[in-house]
Amino acid sequence: MLTALIAIPALGALLVALLPKGRDELAKRAALVIALAVAVLTVVMAVRFKIGGPRFQFVEQHWWIKQFGVHYAVGVDGIALALIVLSAILVPVVVLASWNDAERSGGVTLPPSGEAGRSQGGEAQRSVKTYFALLLSLEAMMIGVFAATDVFLFYVFFEAMLIPMYFIIGSYGGPQRSYAAVKFLLYSLFGGLLMLAAVIALYVVSAKGGNGTFLFDELTKLHIQPTTAKWLFLGFIIAFAIKAPLVPFHTWLPDAAGQAPAGAAVLLVGVLDKVGTYGMLRFCIELFPGAAKWFTPVVLTLSVIGIVYGAILAIGQVDIKRLIAYTSISHFGFITLGIFAMTTQGQTGATLYMVNHGFSTGALFLVAGFLISRRGSARIDAFGGVRKVAPLLAGTFLIAGLSGLSLPGLSTFVSEFLVLVGTFTRYKVPAIIATSGIILAAVYILWMYQRTMTGPTAESVKGMRDLSKRELVVIAPVLAILVVLGFYPKPALDIINPSVKQSMVRVVQHDPKPAIAEKGTRP
Repeated sequence: MLTALIAIPALGALLVALLPKGRDELAKRAALVIALAVAVLTVVMAVRFKIGGPRFQFVEQHWWIKQFGVHYAVGVDGIALALIVLSAILVPVVVLASWNDAERSGGVTLPPSGEAGRSQGGEAQRSVKTYFALLLSLEAMMIGVFAATDVFLFYVFFEAMLIPMYFIIGSYGGPQRSYAAVKFLLYSLFGGLLMLAAVIALYVVSAKGGNGTFLFDELTKLHIQPTTAKWLFLGFIIAFAIKAPLVPFHTWLPDAAGQAPAGAAVLLVGVLDKVGTYGMLRFCIELFPGAAKWFTPVVLTLSVIGIVYGAILAIGQVDIKRLIAYTSISHFGFITLGIFAMTTQGQTGATLYMVNHGFSTGALFLVAGFLISRRGSARIDAFGGVRKVAPLLAGTFLIAGLSGLSLPGLSTFVSEFLVLVGTFTRYKVPAIIATSGIILAAVYILWMYQRTMTGPTAESVKGMRDLSKRELVVIAPVLAILVVLGFYPKPALDIINPSVKQSMVRVVQHDPKPAIAEKGTRP
């Protein structure tokens, strides 16, 4: 089933790319049908996933490069399954939301044929069908990276998913798209190079006791010298910190998310960046538990800095998409804080936060895209009083924004609460400082909403149309998920919890026991 989930969008991308010239509408419809098929198959897999069963399910394992111990090995536990479900739901939403994005790439309308034309600046524009083929190929890579249980296969998907995103940003983004795409690629390639060195070294270590292997289960059984483990941990953690992004490796994200089309920004921040935090939880902690404990104070410090720093910078932004990007830097600080708290509540909350952040930030980027397409500007001061002329648009923006500040009743509150409680039981000071991020979130979200949606209606938005039927279909399921998981997160937690507990057992880590006061004394 996992192979099918990877193959369907990959083959679908090829099919869309090979469609005849001028069949742009057919390319869009085909991409949407393929993405929906993947979503349905993913839901079927999630229903068939046995809670309390083997940790990794839907396992496939075949030799790929036998001489080097490389397998095509895939399988999912609750953590990977949650992120695959996130990917599979967001892609059809993005395809439908991006229906006209390619025609507007670079701020220019393409020729009716949809084939390569010339922008006003003389730069070549890619075709509409290429845009949707890239989205489908990106989906295949995202599912593959979460499903891989061979470290070398994981690395292949980790690097390969850069390619479609690079071309989407570089060909269909804003005025500074070339700069943003190159910066995104260079940062990611640098991190990937460090990770490749660590992967090769890990194979060499495994070969000392017999045949070398890249299989995750086999590598977790290795006894690695502490010094060696620390160096290998560094190779992995820096690559994942860049991908996440964790301060100070974050500077590529505001540029990439700010210049990417809104739909691509949803996948970039909502899914691709989760590969970094997923890698920390899956590989850094389980392969190198001793090194992870040794580096924990450093990671917790960077996480707290990221929470506060990202929130403060978000407050000062004048561009809507860059503001959302900086809020994500703050949110990723919460996720890494929960992961390295080394508690069941913290890691469960961090995993749920990955999923909830994908939907929350996805909703913000989608509504921001609707606003920008109408106004022709991403600047916050280009709006004002939108609520009076487009109440549905303002209402969806408000709900998406409230999810961004983790309002009780929305799913992000549950995950943020678990992260803070799980961190407080072991590391009180970082947890207390991190709570300031909640206050700052209220400032940057509500102030952005006030400047764009309330007050006197600006002349430039008086004729702004409200959400269309297509846009309502796009945003409604995302907001529904935020509300449903806010009131009833049990289905997601039931899937995630067993995998987190098994992970904690592997690293020989136990939750702190609460102090019980003796009778007549204070705790």
